[in-house]
Amino acid sequence: MSLDEVLTLSPVASFQSVGDGAVVLLADSGQLYSCNDTSQAFLRHVDGKRTLAEIVDLMADEYEVERDVLEADLAELAANLKNEGVIVSGT
Repeated sequence: MSLDEVLTLSPVASFQSVGDGAVVLLADSGQLYSCNDTSQAFLRHVDGKRTLAEIVDLMADEYEVERDVLEADLAELAANLKNEGVIVSGT
């Protein structure tokens, strides 16, 4: 996944914080996903305006991890979420 891609939540996905965690519901399939801390933090930053690189920058400020490791992990997470239909490339 390109770091220059602008990411947005899929039109069929809703993201909701619940207690100490978060869930994603895909309205078209009824599929429900629970989020771990990383995916919850990532999805909070997915707004249809930020690129993956900008999200990496924001999360690098939040977590004590090497940027290249975070970049690789978030690129993999974004690709998985895109394949599942949770996020899409924005314009």
